[in-house]
Amino acid sequence: MGMIQEFKEFAVKGNAMDLAVGVIIGGAFGKIVDSIVGDLIMPIVSRIVGKLDFSNLFVVLGDNPNNLATLADLKKAGIAVFAYGSFLTILVNFVILAFIIFMMVKQMNRLRKEEPAPAPEAPVTPEDVMLLREIRDSLKK
Repeated sequence: MGMIQEFKEFAVKGNAMDLAVGVIIGGAFGKIVDSIVGDLIMPIVSRIVGKLDFSNLFVVLGDNPNNLATLADLKKAGIAVFAYGSFLTILVNFVILAFIIFMMVKQMNRLRKEEPAPAPEAPVTPEDVMLLREIRDSLKK
């Protein structure tokens, strides 16, 4: 019973829950970035570079007796393929994701700097010290 109690305490701790939320949001965010890259950025890059389809860029490493032309057909036939187009797409995804995270962290740091630190309040002087000061000041006169 002790192990179940320990697991329950671990599972409901703030850090474990924060991590779970971060993983879920990160997965969804990754899908958004994949869509941005695959559906928006890569077509523009392909158009500029010369109407290339990055996902279908590859070099055939094995024999291709049937002269298969698409990456999917080559993989299905079991022919060794160096598919660098997929890597380029994933690399662009990473760069965009890293840039977005950089901008978010930069914005958070900027917001933290803008908040003025509260001025420390003057400590309240105890009453007996105040009385001693009054006596001292009256003796000086």
